[in-house]
Amino acid sequence: MADLLAIAQKVLGWANDNEEVEVVAVHDRDTEIRVYNGETEQFTASESQGVGIRVIADSRQGFAYAGTLDEDVLADTLRDARDNAAFGTPDEFLGLAQPDGVAVPLLDLFDSRVSETSTDDKIGLAVALEAQTLAADARISGIESADYVDSISESALVSSAGIEVTSRDSGSYVAVYALAEEKNETQVGFGFSVNRNPGELDVSRAARDAAERATRLLGAVQPASERVTVVFDPFVTAQFLSILGETLSGDAVMKGYSLFASRLGDEVASPLFTLIDDPTNPDAFTAAEADGEGLASRRNVLIDEGRLSTFVHNAYTARRMDTSSTGSAVRSFSSVPSVGTRALFLQPGASSQEELIAEIDNGVLIQGVAGIHSGVNPVSGDFSTGAEGLRIRNGQLGEPLREITIASTLQRMLADVQAVGNDVDWLPMSAAGVSLVIGDVTMSGS
Repeated sequence: MADLLAIAQKVLGWANDNEEVEVVAVHDRDTEIRVYNGETEQFTASESQGVGIRVIADSRQGFAYAGTLDEDVLADTLRDARDNAAFGTPDEFLGLAQPDGVAVPLLDLFDSRVSETSTDDKIGLAVALEAQTLAADARISGIESADYVDSISESALVSSAGIEVTSRDSGSYVAVYALAEEKNETQVGFGFSVNRNPGELDVSRAARDAAERATRLLGAVQPASERVTVVFDPFVTAQFLSILGETLSGDAVMKGYSLFASRLGDEVASPLFTLIDDPTNPDAFTAAEADGEGLASRRNVLIDEGRLSTFVHNAYTARRMDTSSTGSAVRSFSSVPSVGTRALFLQPGASSQEELIAEIDNGVLIQGVAGIHSGVNPVSGDFSTGAEGLRIRNGQLGEPLREITIASTLQRMLADVQAVGNDVDWLPMSAAGVSLVIGDVTMSGS
């Protein structure tokens, strides 16, 4: 990190007095392994470095990046950013993030065992995952994919506004998709495990979950249409929260792409629904000490016991909307900062998924959805997506269901939240899963 910081500081030292300059330098290392029939089918070990430079002058912004840290290229990249700024559109709200007095948290996000674990041991995790999934149930006929993935990321960001931050984090996960077959019918189920230390990945759990999700859908039928209570499996909830998070960004509100645009302070959900974006939580796969503009990460409560309490902002949207940044700038070194949620989760309840199901007379456990991003209108809130799952009758799981569509509106679904589970599960994405019970949802079948 010291080398990256020195490089970023050197570029910043070339800034002119009449311009604002922001420099981010990164060094990433990634490993991806896929096995098939106990042998390595794909192996990728990549290493990348790069720099992104943003220049703001006369209310115009220019940006350029390079996939190298060579000094000659750095100078060229700064010149390109200046040139691009000269052609930019004037915007009075453009400007770098300013230090806001929030201390950067000290988070334990790096585990050296990612790099210390041998390639053979990493392959061994994927091989074991495939083997245990196949052995979990006689109906598992094959493996669609069995993967091991890890990453190490180091970065430094400095700016003429006085911001200087460095970061280093690591992560690893295993994921498997299992094929279950019976009577010429095939179903797919997945399982995963996430940890910053590869040695603590739970291969057995991932294999067991994949086999169970695949086999319990065998014999699925298409039900009649009706209105039911649904229980979202944690993975489905995570996808739902990701979509909800998009509607709560300052950029979406500013552009009129959010159904919540004029509802700050209103009751928009059940009192049981508290939505938090907390990239300071080390359990989150996407946790980070600072955001994409170098401001300290912080815990933002977006919906507090049903009341919409804040949108997420970067420096630009905060200026446009006369508020403060929430430390929610997101970016890569090859892009300018945008705004978004970074580590969403629901405040958990007290009950397990089994206990939640036991309270439902007629419902459906939604195990998977298809086309959820294209099935939601962020302006109207209309929600419609294909789904599969298991019937719930008298508190017990029943027959598997297929070829169904669940439909409602985001507004009504949030209002009809009946319970939140205690099974918070961080996935390799920017939202955590948890079992979520929603009443009065239209299930369309035959």
